[in-house]
Amino acid sequence: MADSAFYFLSSFLQSRQTRFNFLQPLRQWIDSLEINNPKMARLIYWLIPGNCPFERDVKVFGRTVLHIPPLCKLNPLYEQLVGLRFRSLCYLVDTCGETP
Repeated sequence: MADSAFYFLSSFLQSRQTRFNFLQPLRQWIDSLEINNPKMARLIYWLIPGNCPFERDVKVFGRTVLHIPPLCKLNPLYEQLVGLRFRSLCYLVDTCGETP
């Protein structure tokens, strides 16, 4: 019984790992993007939000009735996009001397 449960769990984990591998080339591409143009850096910085726009507090008569948690971390490319935004910001500050 324990062997069959172990086999099922290991096969499930392996299928889960291979299922998400199709995003790996996209992750690598985003991580390899170099920011070398101020116009592109400003556009990336403007397009990618600094905080999650989906997080909300629903208030009625000044009291919080419902809290909607940030859903951005469910995005499989979240870390890469935040890193790209950070690299754009660093380029604008360090190379261009701008303060967005």
